[in-house]
Amino acid sequence: MSQPNPIQIQKSLSGVDYPVSKRQLLEKARDNGAGDDVMAALEKLPDREYNGPNAVSEEVSKA
Repeated sequence: MSQPNPIQIQKSLSGVDYPVSKRQLLEKARDNGAGDDVMAALEKLPDREYNGPNAVSEEVSKA
């Protein structure tokens, strides 16, 4: 499975109120109809609080 691009990830997280936990990111992405590649990338994130979309993108790019 390929790595989703940052735009796909941010579209899937539309409407997130930061700061947010990993669990909340996953719930919002699921609610927004995120694809399997985006969900898989978010599942790999460390279980911590994220203070903005850049923090999420940065962690996804490390995975």
